[in-house]
Amino acid sequence: MAFKVDKDTVIGDIMDADETTAEYFMEMGMHCLFCPASRGETVEQACEVHGVSPDELVAKLNKHFGA
Repeated sequence: MAFKVDKDTVIGDIMDADETTAEYFMEMGMHCLFCPASRGETVEQACEVHGVSPDELVAKLNKHFGA
């Protein structure tokens, strides 16, 4: 079963599932991926801070995971 991401998925869980997803967060300007605070944020929280659509990021991540 593929890893499924939604707006409430915690970034740390995504990174633990596949660190190569870092590129999607870096594209949106989130360069502090490995700091403890960012790992505890949800996709929606991170997108809000960086002015990015959470729906767009969720779609990219789910495509990456094949979900």
